[in-house]
Amino acid sequence: MTTTTHSLDTLRGAVRGAVVTRDDPSYDVSRRVYNALHDRRPAVVVHAVDAGDVIAAVLHAREHALPLAVRGGSHSVAGFGTVDDGLVVDLSRMRGVRVDPEARTARAEGGATWGDFNHATHAFGLATTGGVVSTTGIGGLTLGGGMGHLARRYGLSCDNLLAADVVTAGGELLSCDRERNPDLFWALRGGGGNFGVVTSLAYRLHPVDVVLGGITCYPLDGDVARAWRGMNADAPVELNSILVFALGPEEPFLPERWHGRPICAAFTCFSGAPEEDEGVLARLDGLGPVIGRFMDRLPYPVINTLFDEQLPPGLYHYWKGNFSRELSDGAIAVHVEYGETMPSLESDTAIFPIDGACHEVGPEETAFAYRDASFSHSFGGTWTDPADTERNVAWTRAYDKALRPHTQEGGYVNFMDADDQDRVRVNYRQNYDRLRGVKRRYDPDNVFRLNQNIAP
Repeated sequence: MTTTTHSLDTLRGAVRGAVVTRDDPSYDVSRRVYNALHDRRPAVVVHAVDAGDVIAAVLHAREHALPLAVRGGSHSVAGFGTVDDGLVVDLSRMRGVRVDPEARTARAEGGATWGDFNHATHAFGLATTGGVVSTTGIGGLTLGGGMGHLARRYGLSCDNLLAADVVTAGGELLSCDRERNPDLFWALRGGGGNFGVVTSLAYRLHPVDVVLGGITCYPLDGDVARAWRGMNADAPVELNSILVFALGPEEPFLPERWHGRPICAAFTCFSGAPEEDEGVLARLDGLGPVIGRFMDRLPYPVINTLFDEQLPPGLYHYWKGNFSRELSDGAIAVHVEYGETMPSLESDTAIFPIDGACHEVGPEETAFAYRDASFSHSFGGTWTDPADTERNVAWTRAYDKALRPHTQEGGYVNFMDADDQDRVRVNYRQNYDRLRGVKRRYDPDNVFRLNQNIAP
């Protein structure tokens, strides 16, 4: 079914934000998403400014049988924030953040990015676990689980979620927390965008102000990865380090002879006391020969901006992801092998630690099922020329095939691409059937299906 001029007039009358269609001058800007691989042409984009706009958009999509995509920060690598010939609910004008410093909580609108959120909370010396790129949306990251620099100390983003407001497939606005609609609240914490449009999220905050953060670079070597594995095993929870395999960035802190050459790096955030900084640096020095380093005491929000310039909107991305209980020698060998053939300066592999406080939550307390995993492997190609798409996709798929024997069956839904629908059940393992039950209750017609979809 198509949207008629009359019905679009009705939609515009019901929406305070902008309703953009193909004949609008702003259409090409409105339809653009972070990952340039997804060049789609929706029939209509609704730039919502409040929950009322979201309700109107959802009801319009249902009435006219339009496929419905939801866009927050626009970072969905799988392109779920856009759709051909359908309706896109764009939340990017809903970015307000309100902090209660006494209660140590914050409530943010669904289109806020981690840059917005961190800026607001840092004014009070507070933070919660967020992503590692500031332009990432809080909604998508949290609904998938939410890994970041504070995860070992304070848990995943979804572990710090206190409440949410959700527009359901029936156009109803529901508030949920542990007491109100607790089944929906449970499902949101890791179950992705399967259950509705989340228009606001409330978080628990923690005292985090200035951190020791940055990147330490080493030659690409399995011994460095094994030493990092050992460091992570006995590091205090205040020390969060992400192991990265990449080509040497063209940055002043790295000697020019290493630019474009395979390296590995420890992307580190230490939220402990400054007098312990030297001990942290000594741990990093012990991983292998240091070939370059940028480390400093930084306001916490700054550490989430360190890769923003390297990863602007408009690049092409194709990713995969896996969990593992341990970082085995076999997995390290695969990462080193593919690190040697990293296809571009923008591409990388990142191994996130998800132990510490992440393991203090049971595997069935939230929808995030892999509480026995200690590492999350994210890898894939990122490129600038569409002519390189086939090569990058093939490289990523070969990498994934080689790594699978050394990892668990499932992986992190936010690192999955659009062709990973066959992994949805194993990604949610023991929680899948319960998630299906919640899906049947709140979205029995699978209106919200543009995601790592849990079919009702």
